[in-house]
Amino acid sequence: MKSAVFLNWLSMITGSIFSYVVHLLFFCYTILLFLRIFSSWLPMHWQAHRFVQFLAFYTDPYLNIFRRLIPPLGGVLDLSPLLAFLVLKILEMLILGIYR
Repeated sequence: MKSAVFLNWLSMITGSIFSYVVHLLFFCYTILLFLRIFSSWLPMHWQAHRFVQFLAFYTDPYLNIFRRLIPPLGGVLDLSPLLAFLVLKILEMLILGIYR
């Protein structure tokens, strides 16, 4: 009886840890996306900064998927990040939903 309770408790703990880690990873990537979008509004000389290049390296491949689907309006207004955020949140919910 005690071992069954322990295994149930252990299962709950590992499930909670997994959910927390998945949520944390998606949250961190969302923050990186926000920073990348903000950095695109900065003057061009900032684009050569190491941190901006780091952001671009890890976020542009994901954003480019949506830039191909939704081209910038008028060549200036890029709405593709909205779809990127939506898909990212749906992926997080799917992964957490499948695990539970």
